[in-house]
Amino acid sequence: MKDIKVILASIIAAGALLISCGDDNNYPQPAPTPTPEQPTSGDVRVLTTTANRSKSLAESWINFSTTDNMSPSTIRITPDKTYQTINGFGAAITGSTAYNLLKMTQADRTKFLTETFSLTEGYGMSYIRVSIGCSDFSLSEHTCCDKKGIENFGLDEEDTKYVIPVLKEIIAINPEIKILGSPWTAPRWMKVNNLTDLKPYDSWTGGQLNPAYYQDYATYFVKWVQAYESAGVNIFAITPQNEPLNRGNSASMFMGWEEQRDFIKSALGPKMREAGLDTKIYVFDHNYNYDNMPDQQSYPLKIYADAEASKYIAGAAYHNYGGNLNELDVIHAAAPNKELVFTESTAGDWNDGSNLQKRLVDDMNQICLGTVNRWCNGSLIWNLMLDSQRGPNRPGGCTNGFGAVDISNDYKTIRYNSFYYIMAHMSAPTRPGAVRIGTTGFSPNDLTYTAFKNPDGSFALVLSNSKSEDIKATVDDGSHHFPVTIPGNGIVSLSWN
Repeated sequence: MKDIKVILASIIAAGALLISCGDDNNYPQPAPTPTPEQPTSGDVRVLTTTANRSKSLAESWINFSTTDNMSPSTIRITPDKTYQTINGFGAAITGSTAYNLLKMTQADRTKFLTETFSLTEGYGMSYIRVSIGCSDFSLSEHTCCDKKGIENFGLDEEDTKYVIPVLKEIIAINPEIKILGSPWTAPRWMKVNNLTDLKPYDSWTGGQLNPAYYQDYATYFVKWVQAYESAGVNIFAITPQNEPLNRGNSASMFMGWEEQRDFIKSALGPKMREAGLDTKIYVFDHNYNYDNMPDQQSYPLKIYADAEASKYIAGAAYHNYGGNLNELDVIHAAAPNKELVFTESTAGDWNDGSNLQKRLVDDMNQICLGTVNRWCNGSLIWNLMLDSQRGPNRPGGCTNGFGAVDISNDYKTIRYNSFYYIMAHMSAPTRPGAVRIGTTGFSPNDLTYTAFKNPDGSFALVLSNSKSEDIKATVDDGSHHFPVTIPGNGIVSLSWN
């Protein structure tokens, strides 16, 4: 596995044109201070990233200590204390992302996808989100059935020409990849202005699903899953509506908890089962604060309270554009048998999303460690790759976001942003099917971490340090112990047998 720092350094040395976007990322940057040569093997594999880019997924090794552990700063791994099973970590393959990837040469694209998704030669990202129809990062406005009548269902060119070919390349690299699909809107002919007037609502933005079309819309989901599977792409999970409380997104549809409950229990759940599909259904797929709508608070719990609807539902999905991630603890405590998954966060101008110095540790704590420590079985960020113009974008789509990586106009030079690093740090030491396990001991306020046991019995520990000074600790799994330094404003991932 190659250190991204080395890749970037080689690009700079070659005189390549690097994109400039954000105060932290004006290239070229001065070379980092040389560090002593690291061992190339050992008992514990270490990956380190610092917000100042002195280390970018830098690999090093630590050996187990041979003396007794007397350290007062010991993090103790307790594998007998188990929590949720992990499905994976990753990013969205939007239409924009797929377009950019396919503009790369085959060799460059294969190299990047292998680095990102391979379980043996890369960082092993293992979860992908795609849109069902268009999103705010698509090449056009479309659904899979824009002509009235469910018999007119068909995948759009964005699926067949861009998204599916990229997904198939990723699946060839990592056959264990899991894919989750979410619609931003139903076909416009299925939408009404509200559930009282029931007047046709021919707009991409807003509106609600006409109950008269519940069965057709459920069939729409079934056909979409089957069409992707026929193309060689299995769908692990769906959500009935992206951001159901957001009426204002360029492609959107309001779906309150009562509507989603009724749609699932009367149409979507039965149709999926009748078709023999085991695709999971996650409800909600929106913010921790339920967009401050009093009647929508605890949205998933209100749906779970209906036994007929609940039997079709695996759990709930969340975004972090409003509220506090402690809501995950509240939902888990009330419904411990239901799953939780974090499905979207976007880096943009509003949060200085391209500035690694500001974003790295906070993103890790909010999107990955914070959600996993509150029972999420996976975490996804929005847009694996955008171009230097924040796109491409469809009319009305989002124009001020960043990708996990951004690619320059030559479709060769890549800038790695915070989102890429945090997902790589989570996925590299873990494997799909890993179980979060307990930890005790040393836990200063500035240090956040979580531990896992992989299916092969190996351990993983991911730590982030939000203070400017280094933190030194000892890790002890009961059989072995070893020292580790977590650099100031940095992230460290450890894995060992």
